[in-house]
Amino acid sequence: MKIALMDSGNGLLAAAATVHRLRPDADLVLSSDPGSMPWGPRTPQDVTERALACARAAAAHRPDALIVACNTASVHALAAIRAELEPGLPVIGTVPAIKPAAAGGGPVAIWATPATTGSPYQRGLIRDFAAGVEVTEVACPGLADAVQWADTAAVDAAIASAAARTPRDVRAVVLGCTHYELVAEHIRAAVQSPTAPPLVLHASAGAVAAQALRRIGAGPAPDAEPTGRLTVLLGGQEGVLDAASLSYPEGRSLMTVGAGRP
Repeated sequence: MKIALMDSGNGLLAAAATVHRLRPDADLVLSSDPGSMPWGPRTPQDVTERALACARAAAAHRPDALIVACNTASVHALAAIRAELEPGLPVIGTVPAIKPAAAGGGPVAIWATPATTGSPYQRGLIRDFAAGVEVTEVACPGLADAVQWADTAAVDAAIASAAARTPRDVRAVVLGCTHYELVAEHIRAAVQSPTAPPLVLHASAGAVAAQALRRIGAGPAPDAEPTGRLTVLLGGQEGVLDAASLSYPEGRSLMTVGAGRP
């Protein structure tokens, strides 16, 4: 079994770590292009071209499924990727977890990149799944870049800025960019009010990992022999996980996957 994941950068780590936890026997292919970061400010056409390049590089390794572990790419390029690769290769997109967040009642905040915040795509999800629930869209400029390079000071500043624009009474925060999942607890600490019930964070990694396994007719087997191997593609060329990726627990967890050891 081989599962590929693609993203602009290390935002794919959370989903990759979840797949590895569920199926330690699965080979993983991680395809990203961190040299082109950030994708958020790019035009939809540019995002589509770059996402297709990452998807093609991953597909060349003949995976059983491809996870588009990037909200921006899912917004702008998912249809193009599916048109090119399906039905031969199942493609799983990443959707912000607005529906389960709204099901828990409001108020809800959605943290996302400036490009996704206020987009017709996100507004459509709010309309379809959060009608009647108080929702605040919070743009987080610079946060994905700061997470990508593990720039602690920049991460703290971007989170503080977004937290200051988040209503203090929110009960849940949707992490609308996969990079944000790597700093989820920092976000929780910044938003949690000391007098409020515990804040609920809604991420996407678990859902997309489970969906990828379902699409290929497989189920979780966390006790399977850890025989999976890791292939890292950076701009289409084989490489290794960098120091920034390994600064996160999700990245370090992948070091148990054979070829991922530098």
